[in-house]
Amino acid sequence: MSLPSPVPKESLQESLQQVVHLLRRHKLVEDLVHKQDMPHHDLVEGLVHKQNLTELARKLEQLHPADIAYILESLPLDDRLMVWSLVHSDREGDILLEVSDAVRETLLADMDQHEILAAAEHLDAEELADLAPDLPQQVVNQLLGNLEEEERAQLQSALSFREDQIGSLMDYDMVSIRDDVRLEVVLRYLRRFDELPHHTDKLFVVDGEHMLKGVLPVKRLLVNDPDLMVHEVMATDVVVFRPDDKVGAAAQAFERYDLISAPVVDSVGKVIGRLTVDMMVDVIREESESEVLSFAGLTEDEDLFSSVWKSARNRWPWLAINIVTAIIVSRVIGAFEATTASIVALAALAPIISGIGGNSGSQTATIIIRALALGQVNLGSTRRLIAKEFGIALLNGLLWGGVLGIVALIIYGKPGLGLVMALAMLLNFQVAAAVGLFVPLTMHKLGRDPAYGSSVFLTFMTDGMGNLIFYGLATLFLLRHI
Repeated sequence: MSLPSPVPKESLQESLQQVVHLLRRHKLVEDLVHKQDMPHHDLVEGLVHKQNLTELARKLEQLHPADIAYILESLPLDDRLMVWSLVHSDREGDILLEVSDAVRETLLADMDQHEILAAAEHLDAEELADLAPDLPQQVVNQLLGNLEEEERAQLQSALSFREDQIGSLMDYDMVSIRDDVRLEVVLRYLRRFDELPHHTDKLFVVDGEHMLKGVLPVKRLLVNDPDLMVHEVMATDVVVFRPDDKVGAAAQAFERYDLISAPVVDSVGKVIGRLTVDMMVDVIREESESEVLSFAGLTEDEDLFSSVWKSARNRWPWLAINIVTAIIVSRVIGAFEATTASIVALAALAPIISGIGGNSGSQTATIIIRALALGQVNLGSTRRLIAKEFGIALLNGLLWGGVLGIVALIIYGKPGLGLVMALAMLLNFQVAAAVGLFVPLTMHKLGRDPAYGSSVFLTFMTDGMGNLIFYGLATLFLLRHI
């Protein structure tokens, strides 16, 4: 069955609004009919119910699975399940692959075992490997039993790898050829296919043992003399991957070398699968979303329309940490009550120190997190990177600390207060640089997402240390002169 073409972004929003409109109209009409007292009430209500849902089902049939996934993610749970019930069973598997993990959980919870089997039975081995961790074990076992021997081995192989390894998502559908045949033979061989595997921009050249010898780009196949041999035209400088390589590193390689597909080989060089650009785009998108959430201490497990209880519970851990850190900061400020009482201007100036320090630290953290994600930070470059960031913090501290010191002097007419302001700003820039550097680096070294909770630690340190430095300097240099 051919799938509808993906809808452009501007039309996707229109499709979502149309689905929402149909859902609202369906509910409104049903409520009106339900309240009416008329002959054959149940029959009329059933006909109205069927008419509205038929129009909605027809709309869904026109959409690509990825667009339906977007719509499902954008709907509250009740509406989502109503739309899901209208999706044809032979499209459910493709849609389940496209939705987020949290939304997939709600959809699978609404399906019985028979429905899940019907949705998944037409999927390829690599697609089943992506879906299998979320399926009941009984369903996975039955799916394995229904597969042919080759596909069963492929699925079991994919399931043996961790989620962050290439082997868990590689595609087994590929075209391989020998190097000792003419291009004309290759062209005749390709014509035997009903269609080539998606994203086939190159053919994998192998020997009799299926060992990789090179690749034959399709464009070379088409423009060269058909009488030439494959080994005369093929490329030997091939970007290859191992099944235990990290998915993130593969995504970076696809971006760096503008790859569309690439072979995956085992430890002896035998071709066992391939990666394609659509997989890598998904990886890059998921990593980007994960970093945004991690920076605020959130996880990807939260559905936008999940229950208040579940969403609140998902945010509790870092909020609890925030409360603890806020109490600590408040006690730091409280320790200087006498100083604040004597120099009231300190209360007005202190938020500037912590606020600008936090912004500076966020800039440093963002640069480091990006560099770690791109694999640009290594043992040899770390020291130079640290020195650079502290140098930037020193320069910014001198410049903007001086500016704020002059501002404080103009407003309050106290040279000592301006000096304290400038010095506190300079020192807090150094604190911000240290936190922005070492929190992501430490998280990375511990094998965690470098962005995870960085903003929480950054806020705590720039607020706590900023106030400690500012009030401490004010107590040391100003209070005794009053």
